[in-house]
Amino acid sequence: MEIGLMVEGQNGLTWERWSHILALAERLKFPSVFRSDHYFIGPQQDSLEAYLSFVIAAKETTTLRFGPLVSPVTFRSPIDQARMAAQIDVLSGGRFVMGMGAGWNEAEHRAYGIPFPPLKERFDRLEESIQVAKSLWTSADARFDGRYYTLAGANCLPRPAAGRPPLLIGGGGEKRTLKLVARYADEWNSVNVDVETYRHKRDVLERHCEAEGRDPATIRRSMMVFAVVGPDEASLDAAARRLMSMRGMAPDTDPRAFREALRARGIAGTTDQVVDQLGRLAELGVQEIMFQHFNFDSDLVPEYLAAEIAPRVKGL
Repeated sequence: MEIGLMVEGQNGLTWERWSHILALAERLKFPSVFRSDHYFIGPQQDSLEAYLSFVIAAKETTTLRFGPLVSPVTFRSPIDQARMAAQIDVLSGGRFVMGMGAGWNEAEHRAYGIPFPPLKERFDRLEESIQVAKSLWTSADARFDGRYYTLAGANCLPRPAAGRPPLLIGGGGEKRTLKLVARYADEWNSVNVDVETYRHKRDVLERHCEAEGRDPATIRRSMMVFAVVGPDEASLDAAARRLMSMRGMAPDTDPRAFREALRARGIAGTTDQVVDQLGRLAELGVQEIMFQHFNFDSDLVPEYLAAEIAPRVKGL
């Protein structure tokens, strides 16, 4: 199992801090740094445009896998998104991962005047967007005639570094999301679920793969987690308070009670507890965990993950 980082770019991230996180991640030998693609969630703060930040990642790093977790289909034309993805992939030497999703945060759409269609339409658009992107990445005469998008002989140059970027689909919706994963994705990223929930979702995905005639082993498995981890009780309490403040919780909320509630649903606790939780996920096939790095003013948690957690799960 590998340990990566995930950054919520809408939570006050600055260009200076983004460059610092990228350099830190490479120095600590993390395999990946992914980030969200949002205007805001909750209070509106500094929010770096995802694809501009990926250009920085392509130019300032040499080893990291990176990309969005995930880009909502509602934000951009799939043609523009596919062209940016292809060019960032070339710029990075094939390290870009195209994460795509249906979108969910109605508040940011409303604030910025972005249409927010019903759920079925968003998933229909997502499937068409995937088809459009794959056609643009692989064909010199891309054609597509869908309900929402069309191509009529497009030749999208330059081509991605390896033919096309790996396609990641995030989430765990059993009727549409996991079906799209089975049909199109190179990687499935589940989001902060406990072991038994993950086991169930994995089984659903494998049934979809059977229906699609696809070997489920060809799909990489990763998970993004909102984890409270650290080397000691003080750092655990500090991480818990930071995450609670991001969620708008009352400042007098007991951080230890919050940690226990979080651990029951995912990843939280001491080193041994975290390694045990990760081991059980590894047994179910999870290959990488992206820990959210949510305190941009401190390197403590990334350094702890690299020194104490990653070496103990490397062989799982």
